[in-house]
Amino acid sequence: MTRMTMRFPTTFKPLMLAALVATASLVAHADSARPAPAYQAPVPLLWKVSDADNAVYLLGSFHLLKPSDYPLSNDVAAAFADAESLVFEIPPEEMASPELGTKMAQAALRRDGTALNSELPPETIALLDAWTARNAAPLQKMGLSPQVLQMLEPWFVGLSISIVEMTKQGLDPALGLDAHFGAQAASAGKPTSGLETGTEQIAFLDGMTKEEELQFLAEALSESQDARQETEKMHRAWRAGDAASLWNDMAVDMKKQYPRLYQRINVARNDAWLPKLQKRLTDPGKDDTLVVVGALHLLGTDGVVEKLRAKGYRVERVCSACRASK
Repeated sequence: MTRMTMRFPTTFKPLMLAALVATASLVAHADSARPAPAYQAPVPLLWKVSDADNAVYLLGSFHLLKPSDYPLSNDVAAAFADAESLVFEIPPEEMASPELGTKMAQAALRRDGTALNSELPPETIALLDAWTARNAAPLQKMGLSPQVLQMLEPWFVGLSISIVEMTKQGLDPALGLDAHFGAQAASAGKPTSGLETGTEQIAFLDGMTKEEELQFLAEALSESQDARQETEKMHRAWRAGDAASLWNDMAVDMKKQYPRLYQRINVARNDAWLPKLQKRLTDPGKDDTLVVVGALHLLGTDGVVEKLRAKGYRVERVCSACRASK
């Protein structure tokens, strides 16, 4: 999500985290968090898109969060209360399903009998060996010994590096906005659905060209030393609701350097989601929907927000804190 170091790996956090956390047990315990005395709720990346009779709320997610990120703002609570149903990138029940983790593991396995190192340049091998040695404990918890890593595709190893670096900083997939609202919807008896399937998300990752995969892994390794500083910067921008900074740091540089991959990972998916979101607006009735997806998908000229605005819908940002600061 650029320089913002972790440029290439973190650009894909909205997609990658959603896929990888499916291998873990998502127990959303955000409601038990106790804020600090001077607590300020995160400023939400929240938009309301309306037609004549109903609305779709679009909420930008950070897929791993901390206990200190809860409770959320009153704006978000009101959007949840107003919505009759919730939509995520993939359905919460599929996200929590062990089968999704199994599918991802199967996609990540090398099938040609070669080891990972056989396709890596010497400098990447050296970086991977050093990183693996530094992170033996968290890798062991994930079941990823050095021997197992050699059996996996570069995209999965790069993904694992990014996840390890984020979780070392106290960010937890069980506290991500997706997991939180999946649990909230279940508790409130609100129906949920997904804009795509877990299998489709895995295919986006496994569909990288070999050149893209190797670049992905090399960047994850080279940027991992600055992971703490850059992830904290991203997290602060998300908490501040700073859409411009997140867009510039998550997408602009990547869009320039890797246009084909950016098109497939972000733009193509946004375009595929658009008719599904429009259907929520054009269907008969007055039911409103809360849509919770990775923040990247909402931002900038390629984001769902501007694409719906261009279709002629009424679009407004819902941000009491933004108004109060003016």
